[in-house]
Amino acid sequence: MSGVALVYTLFGSAEAAERVARQLVEERLAACANILAQGTSIYEWNGVLEMSAEVPVLFKTTPSRRDALMARIAELHDYDVPAILALPVEMADLSYAKWVAEQIAK
Repeated sequence: MSGVALVYTLFGSAEAAERVARQLVEERLAACANILAQGTSIYEWNGVLEMSAEVPVLFKTTPSRRDALMARIAELHDYDVPAILALPVEMADLSYAKWVAEQIAK
């Protein structure tokens, strides 16, 4: 186990991504949130093929806080069914894992 957990989700706007990311870092559920470049998603919703711009966010937290982070993202998210995915981390730099743990513990 690496000591770091990654959680990925998508938002419908940069403003929503920034608002939620800032709140989760302030709440100490995430040590860091990387708001990535806007991309295009293609998916079926309610029987209709959709295409929309979305903003991906990658949150870094500890394994012990991962589930709480995912639950809080779901509470704050404006999508009916947000994609909230925990990504496996096989290994992390020890000094970075320590920093993540310190940020969450503050």
